[in-house]
Amino acid sequence: MEFKKYLNSVPDFPHFYTVDELDRRTKDLAEKYPKSVRVFVGGRSRNGHPIHVLKIGKGRSAALFFGCPHPNEPIGSMMVDYLSQLLAEDRDLLRELDFTFYLIKSIDPDGTKLNEGWFKGPFTPEHYARHFYRPASFDQIEWTFPISYKTLKFDRPLPETKILMDLIQREKPNFIYSLHNAGFGGVYYYISSPRPSLYPIYQDLAKSQNLPLSLGEPEMPYAVKYADGVYQMPITKDSYDYLEKHLGKDPASVIKCGTSTFDYAKSICDPFTLVCEVPYFYDPRIEDQSPTDTPRREAILRRLEHTQELYDLLLAKYERIEKLLTTPSPFRTAIEHFLQILPDHLNAEKKWAEEDKALRRPATVAEVFDNLVVHPFYNLLVIGMFLRLIDAEKRRRQRNALQGAWSEVNDLFSSWKEEMEKNMDYQVIPIKKLVAVQ
Repeated sequence: MEFKKYLNSVPDFPHFYTVDELDRRTKDLAEKYPKSVRVFVGGRSRNGHPIHVLKIGKGRSAALFFGCPHPNEPIGSMMVDYLSQLLAEDRDLLRELDFTFYLIKSIDPDGTKLNEGWFKGPFTPEHYARHFYRPASFDQIEWTFPISYKTLKFDRPLPETKILMDLIQREKPNFIYSLHNAGFGGVYYYISSPRPSLYPIYQDLAKSQNLPLSLGEPEMPYAVKYADGVYQMPITKDSYDYLEKHLGKDPASVIKCGTSTFDYAKSICDPFTLVCEVPYFYDPRIEDQSPTDTPRREAILRRLEHTQELYDLLLAKYERIEKLLTTPSPFRTAIEHFLQILPDHLNAEKKWAEEDKALRRPATVAEVFDNLVVHPFYNLLVIGMFLRLIDAEKRRRQRNALQGAWSEVNDLFSSWKEEMEKNMDYQVIPIKKLVAVQ
């Protein structure tokens, strides 16, 4: 396979496609290649939007790809769009791969539409944060598969999750690619089982696009590392066991969601599952392994204090306006969920940080940068959603009483952004590079 040829042929996308643009391109592809491309509606979203599934090829194995498992993560949508065109056009490639592909460009079209305000740019952390939306965990397609584990019982899969469940049950894919992406940092991967031969391939893919690996803190304290930038696929049971050890209360009172695609699928067809996290913005310090004078534990605890400060500020502001909020909105649900579950997560991570002896060593530059610069970036996204919560209420109810609260939160957003930008020298990654790595 001429792999480099396919990487080099990735278009130089100037922006991200909207849901309607993706649907139109799916329709056009099926009309252009009726013999090799079939499109069917796998089901409908909670708002009634049809979710189109592309079926390409008649191989002996089956593969399931789906974009936007979180709706603020459209890189996978662009990759699936490119891949579907490539497979439709290149019959030799399709025969060589010997897969039947099931491709979904956006599994969460409703949530994706709420992010489209930043899809056309400008591509800056501020613009991204002001138009950002990420659902509460129980509204995320990726994390609402059924699970029964110890005291945790969850069996409320979303309609979009049921679409994936039906495909997995019917087609029993050998390979599942849940197309997540990060916001700020470097490239890293999750895989469902150890595959040492793949680690250098994944690492070299990032280097081939001049992108750094994410060598700071792992996404969660209990992550199992296989190699630099490569981790074991996490599941809800891992989160439960971690909270059970460090929280001092029933983890089921904190975990408000189900489990993941991989955890669900492994009991049905045991597929190899991949997640490739690629960021919109990066700073070279994210892979700097030089030691610092700061203990890793200290860097983590300072980050937790920073997040606690944000929580206290937003909780106080939310309590002031709560009685004025009369209209349900996805932003309100997400913010209320954040305010409900964050204290327990902070307490558990603080206990872990204080007790884990491995954290005594000096932190690397990448770890300090991740704790003290990258995490404030993600906190900024929460403030942006808080602004959208107030905006949604003002638009629907013309509540002038909320203008003061909006101004206060906007001032908080601006000060948080300015402080964050003092400490970063970010670069915007071209979409072409991100699609190539995925």
